[in-house]
Amino acid sequence: MERRARQYLKTCAHLRLARLCLFTTGLAQLCAGFNLDVDHPSVYTGPEGSYFGFSVEFYLPNASRFSVLVGAPKANTSQPNITEGGAVFFCPWNQHQHANSSCQSLDFDTKGNDFRMVGSTSQQMEFKSHQWFGATVRSHGDSILACAPLYHWRTWKEIAASDVTGNCFLSIGNFSQLVQYAPCRSDMDGPQGQGYCQGGFSADFTKSGRVVLGGPGSYFWQGQLLSASQQNIVKAYFPDYFILPASEQLHTRQAQSFYDDSYLGYSVAVGEFTGDTDEDFVTGVPKGDLLFGYVAILNGTNIKTVSNISGTQMGAYFGYAVAVTDVNSDGFDDLLVGAPMFMVKGPNGQFEEVGQVSVYLQDGPLSFNSDPQVLTGTQVYGRFGSSIAPLGDLNQDGYNDVALGCPFGGEHQQGVVYIYNGHAGGLMGTPSQVLIGQWASTNLPPSFGFAIRGNKDLDENGYPDVLVGAFGVDRVSLYRARPIVNASATLLITPNMLNPEEKSCFIPQTSHVVSCVSLTFCLTANGRHLPHNIAFSVDLQLDQRKQKGAVRRVNFLSNRQPSLQQTISVQNGAAETCREMKVYLKDESEFRDKLSSIYVTLNFTLDSQAPADRHGLQPILNYQTQQLIEQKVQILLDCGEDNICVPDLKLAVHGDRKEVYLGDDNSLTLTFNARNEGEGGAYEAELYVVPPPESEYIGIVRNNESLSELTCSYEMENQTRVVICDLGNPMKSKTSLWGGLRFKVPHLKDKKRTVQFEFQIRSKNENNSRSELVHYTLDVAVSAAVSFLGASHPENVIFPLVNWKATKNPEMEQDIGPLVQHVYEMTNKGPSLISHTLLKVNCPVKLHSHHLLYPVEIITQGPLNCSTNTSINPFQVKVSHS
Repeated sequence: MERRARQYLKTCAHLRLARLCLFTTGLAQLCAGFNLDVDHPSVYTGPEGSYFGFSVEFYLPNASRFSVLVGAPKANTSQPNITEGGAVFFCPWNQHQHANSSCQSLDFDTKGNDFRMVGSTSQQMEFKSHQWFGATVRSHGDSILACAPLYHWRTWKEIAASDVTGNCFLSIGNFSQLVQYAPCRSDMDGPQGQGYCQGGFSADFTKSGRVVLGGPGSYFWQGQLLSASQQNIVKAYFPDYFILPASEQLHTRQAQSFYDDSYLGYSVAVGEFTGDTDEDFVTGVPKGDLLFGYVAILNGTNIKTVSNISGTQMGAYFGYAVAVTDVNSDGFDDLLVGAPMFMVKGPNGQFEEVGQVSVYLQDGPLSFNSDPQVLTGTQVYGRFGSSIAPLGDLNQDGYNDVALGCPFGGEHQQGVVYIYNGHAGGLMGTPSQVLIGQWASTNLPPSFGFAIRGNKDLDENGYPDVLVGAFGVDRVSLYRARPIVNASATLLITPNMLNPEEKSCFIPQTSHVVSCVSLTFCLTANGRHLPHNIAFSVDLQLDQRKQKGAVRRVNFLSNRQPSLQQTISVQNGAAETCREMKVYLKDESEFRDKLSSIYVTLNFTLDSQAPADRHGLQPILNYQTQQLIEQKVQILLDCGEDNICVPDLKLAVHGDRKEVYLGDDNSLTLTFNARNEGEGGAYEAELYVVPPPESEYIGIVRNNESLSELTCSYEMENQTRVVICDLGNPMKSKTSLWGGLRFKVPHLKDKKRTVQFEFQIRSKNENNSRSELVHYTLDVAVSAAVSFLGASHPENVIFPLVNWKATKNPEMEQDIGPLVQHVYEMTNKGPSLISHTLLKVNCPVKLHSHHLLYPVEIITQGPLNCSTNTSINPFQVKVSHS
């Protein structure tokens, strides 16, 4: 037993630290805000290093306006000889002071440690240093319960040791009565009893004001829940007594050793689950059920367990946080359970710790939906679900909302709080708002969101507010809820066709008559606790759904612009407020697109320049409001009753040649015939010509009266050069156009056998918008004009030669005979190049076995390569080059 006691002493000393060390790092996702005013929170600051914000609570002293209570469990106070005993601060709220530093420590305990005479010596009976007073703070009306779960006392049985029983102070009537409530400070000392109880580790009040206390260290850390009425706690209190049992106190009892190390009482909440008139108790048991964790529901009348709900993953700390509220507004309390160490498989297949919250919807006494709704965190080590706070009906839609803490979430692990709205099916699957801590810390994480409280209307504007603690930076933020405007808009265009032929509107200050339509938009707005008149900013845009730089086709008649801004006042809850205006069609010469719809968009917001309400808050639109409304109008076409034109586009192409030659400029004229044989016009009809890369576009054929005058452009489209020619807007039914285009094809390559032009008619019609592709192919040919000339110098040689004698052993070329030069010239006048051409020259070298012509040398000019089948200069005579 002694060995086991030492083991549990070590566990006891680290029990609260285990709760703190659940947090390391994580990342947060941002999302759009809803009605909490995140831009102007009231910020309360406590003493540095005091863990100010470890617990937070709303407080209603003297039935006046709510104020704020903040626990700072490491704060130093005026208590003599006490180090970091902890404190609870009272922080009044001032609407006009957003950065509050006026928090004052409340005097729950001004005394130092109690000493008593044991025999003849004075013995220290209490150990209040590092007791973490203020780690738990709860209020009920003008009553405050503040606890020190690491408070130690020395029992009479064993003076040499002390028990960490925990101790709480209960203030009633705004400190008109102040008593201690330490139900674990009893004769059942040691780890086997209530000696390591840590009473006040968790706490809550019932609606009737009954105190419910959690002590997770009792009975070898099986844990314990204790409850007593405030009246009986006051009656039992006597200042000189350590053991103060309250009458009619309810408490769980020790179970079999199987339940050791379960931590019952780690978290506490109250709600109705048994169908009677007494609220029941809910407590988290995060290490129970073989470390799967479970939540126990205990009958509020006799504190007997009536239901257990187990977690689904070992080590997830299921039950670390519990909360009770009716999220689906069916009249039954629902149960929310946090498991901040829940793990899921990450992208790499490894398990990652992200946290999870389970929502159990009660549909009858002790009857829950078979499968809970689960909300899973997304940030590794963010500890999603460490805190759960019912917020009341934050957005006044008839359903209670909830805040879920992720104290190590965020890009820099500063902490994140997610706001989830209730609805008929439970909680929304995604948060409506994300609150992100704004402070960094060098010593320990800021832990923004470790403590959250809500469901109290501090500024009395009809909407509950939210408190968030960040004990790592000793700050608490108060977020006020802004009034919500439920608004809707309608947009009507009559008629829905703009007929260019019917002109009924005059443009102001001009004599132009134009085609126009009427545009009417209406707004309605309602909401709770709103001013009588609600101002909206309305932005109207015409024909904005076009590529950048395109011409808009319509304008407002009032300002001759495609956009219009107006400020409109709408009565709260009254009939819709409407405005009517005219929209006119520009002249056809100002735009090309007659086919696509003209979109009219209306975007409305609350007027940001409107004054704040009497509470200093600006209303906000319901985040589910459809703020962008869109309608469309079309230009009336000559296409029958359905206003749908269906062309039938045909195309034929002819050319003035069938082949092109390598090396030539290859001037080419291509003639096309474009026809629309359909029943409707082809709008923005254009001829697309994709020439081969070897070609160059010269222009249109202008000197032929039988061909139409065209407007063509040479453009780059998807890295390809194209020729685009306008065929009409519209190219009417039965239209037949002849046109001619001129090209050159100067960049042919030897390996090409053909080159190809691609023709197609394209329009913007929805049906039959294109003709079939037509290809015009040219063969690539070679054409060369080769000529050959030759000359001899001298032209005649007469034998026998006069005065010439043969030399038996010639040394000089003159010894051979007179010089005869043959000159040959070959030219290619193109256009194609010639390769691998052979010129063969035959000459009589010998006659009757005697030399006739003696080849001395071959002289070449140009890229020639000559060879011979006879010897050149066989006698190796000296050649003169003079």
